[in-house]
Amino acid sequence: MAKVFKFGGASVKDIEGIKNVTSIIKNHPEPLLVVVSAIGKVTNQLEGIVNAYFNQTGEAFQLYESVRSKHFEVCENLFGPNSETASLLNDIFVEIEWVIEDDVHDGYDYIYDQIVSVGELASSTILANYLKKENVSASWQDARDVIITDETYRDGKINWKATQKKVSATLTQKLTDSNVIVTQGFIGGTTDNNTTTLGREGSDFSAAIFAYCLDAESVSIWKDVRGILTGDPTVFDDVVKIDRMSYREAIEMTYYGAKVIHPKTIKPLQNKKIPMYVKSFVDPGGAGTVINQELVKNYPPVIVLENNQVLIKISTNDFSFVAEQHLSYIFEKFAASRIKINMMRNTAISFSVSVRDTRARLKVLIEELRKEFTVEVEDNLQLITIRHFQQEVIEKLTKDKIILLEEKSGETIRFVVR
Repeated sequence: MAKVFKFGGASVKDIEGIKNVTSIIKNHPEPLLVVVSAIGKVTNQLEGIVNAYFNQTGEAFQLYESVRSKHFEVCENLFGPNSETASLLNDIFVEIEWVIEDDVHDGYDYIYDQIVSVGELASSTILANYLKKENVSASWQDARDVIITDETYRDGKINWKATQKKVSATLTQKLTDSNVIVTQGFIGGTTDNNTTTLGREGSDFSAAIFAYCLDAESVSIWKDVRGILTGDPTVFDDVVKIDRMSYREAIEMTYYGAKVIHPKTIKPLQNKKIPMYVKSFVDPGGAGTVINQELVKNYPPVIVLENNQVLIKISTNDFSFVAEQHLSYIFEKFAASRIKINMMRNTAISFSVSVRDTRARLKVLIEELRKEFTVEVEDNLQLITIRHFQQEVIEKLTKDKIILLEEKSGETIRFVVR
């Protein structure tokens, strides 16, 4: 039975990182399916190319050359000049050239997926070939051929039946022929062979999809932290590692914004009782955190901070109650804009929501809402979520802050603050 390993961008951010990942893989002799993200910060750089091309700023080729050069520098250091890997990389990067040398004909989301997906294709090609160089029986798999989605670009919805069929037909035999398969996180493909992406940070979800379809023994997510912590260690000094966590608790944490795991990751694993391990690529021998079906009775307070929040207060123009027909219209507009509501409150004459500041999308949404409602907007806010809250933790985190919205539900309390 195979295991699934997922390595994020921080783990393959440079030559030493790629060598370290190779060492981790070599120390696990069982069959592995390895899901890899784009090299650290490359996704952001590719997004810059998308924006420059779509807005025709004249910078697209300059930004493209910078990203391309970064990968070829890594390639030459690992394989020497004029390698086969360099030739493969050239074939991958030329796909961006074909897009940006033409006029803009397609929508932003479609263009985004065609360009940004190159990051994962490039990093996985480098890693797969370096494993071969290090005498590992490895093969490369294009995720777009096996993870089948609809045509919702930038947020592809998985066709589970088609994906299961493709994975079973393609990867089961491949894992027999090669001990390691290297593939991409974050990306999929439509039945018409168009590239889609699964949402930012979607590589964790990719790992869960593969694990579900392969009936994997386990999934290991390799991070730059020692496991799941009670808070962001770059913000808090007193965080502790949680050794064990139930699927339910992990789902709750990710739903409320914890960044350590992508929100869609846990449910497919829970459905087949596949355990997940969150481990450190800096300390591969560490115990990490295990997520499984076992119930854990007591958790320490877990804090999630989200900046760049916008509070939107929606009121009827005639001061009538915000009734069901109003809410139906409002939620329809949010769904069409693909903007997630983080927190909401309904009163007699207003409906308030907290959302992440998505700039262009949010601007369009607010313009739509103002056609029917009075809309007040306050930005540059912070959303504080405390799971398993204690009063002293609440007081510490809200000290000297103005609370604009508050919500308490079970073991969770949330505040939108300025």
